[in-house]
Amino acid sequence: MRFLPSLRQRLLLLTLLTAGLTLVAAGLGLSALFREQVRQQLVERLSADLDQLMARLEVDAQGQPSVDERQLSDPRWSRPQSGLYWQVDGAGSPGRAGLLRSRSLWDEELVAPPDQPRDGELHVHELLTQRGERLLLIERWLQAQAAAQPWRVMVAADMRSLERGAQRFDAALAWSLLLLLVLLLGGALLQITLGLAPLGRLRQALAALREGQTARLEGGRYPDEVQPLVEDLNGVLERQAQLLERARAQAGNLAHALKTPLTILSQGGAAARQSPEALQELPALVQDQVQLARRHIDWHLARSRAAAAAAVQGAAGLRAPLAPVLEGLLRLMGKVHADKGLSLEHALAPALAFAGEAQDLQEMLGNLLDNACKAAGRRVMVQAALQPGRRLRLSVDDDGPGIPPTLRAAALQRGRRLDEVGPGSGLGLAIVQELAELYGGELALGESPLGGLRVQLILPAA
Repeated sequence: MRFLPSLRQRLLLLTLLTAGLTLVAAGLGLSALFREQVRQQLVERLSADLDQLMARLEVDAQGQPSVDERQLSDPRWSRPQSGLYWQVDGAGSPGRAGLLRSRSLWDEELVAPPDQPRDGELHVHELLTQRGERLLLIERWLQAQAAAQPWRVMVAADMRSLERGAQRFDAALAWSLLLLLVLLLGGALLQITLGLAPLGRLRQALAALREGQTARLEGGRYPDEVQPLVEDLNGVLERQAQLLERARAQAGNLAHALKTPLTILSQGGAAARQSPEALQELPALVQDQVQLARRHIDWHLARSRAAAAAAVQGAAGLRAPLAPVLEGLLRLMGKVHADKGLSLEHALAPALAFAGEAQDLQEMLGNLLDNACKAAGRRVMVQAALQPGRRLRLSVDDDGPGIPPTLRAAALQRGRRLDEVGPGSGLGLAIVQELAELYGGELALGESPLGGLRVQLILPAA
C-alpha cells in the first residue's frame, strides 16, 4: 500500500520546503552582498594606496620615475610576497615594461590585461599570478610633464584575506539560517497543532455521533472557517431526523389506516359464514375496502416520494417546466369532463418551471383541476406568475358554488381521510397541501373572481 502522508505531515513538509527554499535564497543573496561589500572596501583601500603611491612618484631630468619606499606608510610594500604590491610600467617603450616594482613582488611582475590609456581613469581587474595567487588589481594611467610616454601605475592585493572573511561569514550565516529554520519549523508545528485542534474536536464529535452518544455535533464553538461546516452538518442531521420521524409517522399512519379495512373485511367474512345475505354483500364490501386501502397506500407513497424529492431538491437541481404539464392536464380534463362542455383557460409564461419532480406537480395540479372541473358550471381558469424570492404562484379558479369560509379550514386539515375531503383524483386537497409543504410551499382557499372557489398553490420556482 502506498504511503499517504497525513494533513499534518503535508503541512510540515510544505513549510519545510517553503522555509528551506526561502532561507537558501536569502543566504545566497546575503553572501553575495557581503562579498561585494568586502570587495568594494578592498578597492577603496587600494585606491588610497594608489593615491599615496602616485604622490610619492618623482621624475628625474631624463624623465625617469622613481619612488622612495621608505616614504610609503605600509611596511608590506618592502616585505617579499607580503600580499600587497605596486608597479609602474612605461607605455610605448619596448623592453622597459615594469620600470618600477615594489620589493614585495621580488622577481615577479604584475601582468594586467591590455587597456587603453586614459589619463586619470581608474580600472579594476582580477588576475592570477604564476604562483597561483589571486590578486585584485587597480590601475590608473598618468601622463607626467617630463615623461615622453604615460605611465601605468598599478596597485594589487592578495584576495585570500577577502575569501577567508567571506568563508567565515558564510559559516556564521549558515548556522544562523539553520537555527532560524529549526525555529520556523517549531513555530509551524505549534501553529499546525493549534490550527488542527478544532478538527480533532470535530473528529471526536463525529465519533460520539456515530456511537449514538449524541444526536448532533457538539464540542463548543469552532473557528470561523469550521463553524459553517459544523452548522451545515447539524442542519443535515436535523433534516435526516425529521425525515426519519416523518417516515415513522407515515408508517404508523398507514398501518392505522389499513386496520379499518382489514377489520371490516374480517367482520364481513365472519358475517358471511353465518348469513346468506351477508355472503351476497361480501364482494362489494371487499371491493370497497380494497379500493380504500389502495387510496391510503397511494397517498402515503406520494408523500414519501415528495419528501425524498424535497430532500434532494437543492443538490439535484430538479426542474419541471410548468407549461407542458399544465397543457397536458387541461387536455386530459377536457376529455374526462367533455359532457359538461367546460371552457378551460390558462395564462402563464412559457419559461416558468417548478423546482421539484414533474410527477408531483402533475398530481397536485391534476387534483386541483379535477376538483375545479367537477365543481365548475362553465369555466375553469388557471394562472401562473413568478413572485419575489423565486416563488411560483398558481391559481385555479372555477365558477362553481365554492366552499364557505367556515369549511375551508376543515377541507385543508392534515391527516383527514380521503373520503372526508370530497371527490377528487384520489389524493384530495389534504395531500396537495402535504406535498406543497414538503417542498416549502403552501396551499390556500379563497373567493374566485369567477364566483366560485380560488385555490392558490405556492411552490418553489426553478
